[in-house]
Amino acid sequence: MTKLALYVTLKAKPGKEAEVEAFLKQGAEMAKKEPGTVTWHAIKEDHGQYGIFDTFNDEAGRQAHLNGAIAKALTAKAGELLAEPPKIHKIDVLAVK
Repeated sequence: MTKLALYVTLKAKPGKEAEVEAFLKQGAEMAKKEPGTVTWHAIKEDHGQYGIFDTFNDEAGRQAHLNGAIAKALTAKAGELLAEPPKIHKIDVLAVK
């Protein structure tokens, strides 16, 4: 069972929504190469509001993800695409179906 997760909220700069969505689609492909990332989901919550929800079996997998290619790419593009810094929430998973 996955025990840990991350929930990251992203707010696109006005006019950058399509670029954020394209970035998130690339992120899904990058996540496939991370053995410690069990699931990776990009969501659109509202106009200009996005999120990433990913799960991990252990802290090592979560830390590898936080230090990996997606995080580095997001950091590099944040100033260009986002209205505010990403908000990263570390989550403990209590139950999974």
